[in-house]
Amino acid sequence: MKFKAYPYERPDMVNIQKKIVGIIEKIKKASNSEEVLESMAEINRIRKTFETMAALASIRYTQNTNDVFYENEKEAIDEMAPDFESLVNQYFRSIIASPYLDRIEEYYGKHFLALINVKLKAFDDSIIDELKEEGKLMQAYTKLRTSAKIFFEGEVRNLPQMGPFYESQDKNIRRAAHLATSKFFNDNLNAFDELYDKMVKVRHRMAQKMGFENYIPLGYLRLMRTDYNAEDVARYRSQVKQELIPLTSMLREKQRQRLGLSKLAFADEGITFLSGNAKPIGTADEILAKGLEMYHALSAETATFIDFLYDRELLDVEAREGKAGGGYCSFIHDHKSPFIFSNFNGTSGDVDVLTHEAGHAFQIFQSRDYELPDFVWPTLEACEIHSMSMEFMTWPYMEKFFGDKADKYRYHHLTEALLFIPYGTLVDEFQHEIYANPDLTPAERRAKWRSLERVYLPHRDYEDDSFLESGGYWFRQGHIFTDPFYYIDYTLAQVCAFQFHMANQKHHESAWERYLKLCQLGGSQSFLSLVKSSELDNPFEEGTIKKIVAPLAEWLKAQNDQAFNS
Repeated sequence: MKFKAYPYERPDMVNIQKKIVGIIEKIKKASNSEEVLESMAEINRIRKTFETMAALASIRYTQNTNDVFYENEKEAIDEMAPDFESLVNQYFRSIIASPYLDRIEEYYGKHFLALINVKLKAFDDSIIDELKEEGKLMQAYTKLRTSAKIFFEGEVRNLPQMGPFYESQDKNIRRAAHLATSKFFNDNLNAFDELYDKMVKVRHRMAQKMGFENYIPLGYLRLMRTDYNAEDVARYRSQVKQELIPLTSMLREKQRQRLGLSKLAFADEGITFLSGNAKPIGTADEILAKGLEMYHALSAETATFIDFLYDRELLDVEAREGKAGGGYCSFIHDHKSPFIFSNFNGTSGDVDVLTHEAGHAFQIFQSRDYELPDFVWPTLEACEIHSMSMEFMTWPYMEKFFGDKADKYRYHHLTEALLFIPYGTLVDEFQHEIYANPDLTPAERRAKWRSLERVYLPHRDYEDDSFLESGGYWFRQGHIFTDPFYYIDYTLAQVCAFQFHMANQKHHESAWERYLKLCQLGGSQSFLSLVKSSELDNPFEEGTIKKIVAPLAEWLKAQNDQAFNS
């Protein structure tokens, strides 16, 4: 069945509530453990169907934000979601209270019970109204961001369509493109500020209702973090400042020299080489065809996976009017189907979609048969290991997409991966500051962002872009609005992905076996347990970043980056 034929039906919350409450009663009255396990399986099926309909409504809305039907359906499901979460939490409480808890632990494992305990701490019926308000605010944010109509180079463009101009070989075009983007955000300054202020305040209210001082501990619980906390992340940020910022500053200086500039302005950061960045060869359809070839060559497992995606048309990759920006991978439980969403724009990012988002999709494909919906995905920092590692696992096939510019792409890819970590860490520290101080004014938030930029991105020079100079760059980062504290996960995963990359360079077969095992484990273990099971170094441990960065820096140093200017 093609994705477009996957049937959608709005969940009937009255019927769902009746069913789940009835099953909970069966769990409470069960006379043996097998009755409990059968009841749990029944609830798991209900949960998967609800999440299936939520995924379909969300995907189809982002495919066309002008589709009134799916806009209304997404809004309706967002409204239902907290009530559904309340029912699931009642179910979780019945499990914890069951006299057959030992048998449940034996069957599903300790990690499942750890997840239940975290979820129970992260939710209470008292915050249902706030959760509904948060959902409406996030949908309003998507609508506002998607409303961008930027007249540039003779055409009206949305935000994703501005991306290629940031990489233009013409400095004036790069600069003008950023100024045009900044104008959109500045013209809508009050709307973005108001939305974000409401998001921060509603999350703070949730936290206080739950008995927390502020949203930070609740935010960690909502991300299902069972084996590290804000103090661990703070120590990790210190490692980044100490070990990585000197390297990234050096990489920016090398970039300035390659480009032959007296200074490197922000508008220049998007172009790695004077001759232009490596761009994929061919149309969107041709790039997709090469992706099919690549995954057939990589392994038997990826061949089966990519055929499943392509045959069922489970990708939507071309940018168009009304389509939401960004990219993501979703999962449709009842069809055991990953779905990849992105916006191709003619840059190397188009290939990154076929590696990064396909890495997510490959993992979910490998773990799609878990009975527990809680085990199909791991927590988010572990999810990103799969995606970022797949980017490196596919390095040997980049000639398919870039021809004789493949080495140029690889240099750019590794450089950008290293440069990303301080930025991702900056986003995290910014969010900790915001939620620790929820009453900051919009102007104070922008000032805080700019001061942190000077720590993590000391090279950054916005020239005469007054909006960005005032601290407005974070408006471009959707995760700050919709996914508090998620962004550090990308950097933790990048540290793990670098380790897979180095292992793959030494011995592909063993590295692939470890990676495949990680994907098959899904979310059946916590983040640090998955790291250990994959024979990776813990990113939080002192010295890990220093150990990993050194060989990567040596590899970059050995490359003749000036030759890539040709």
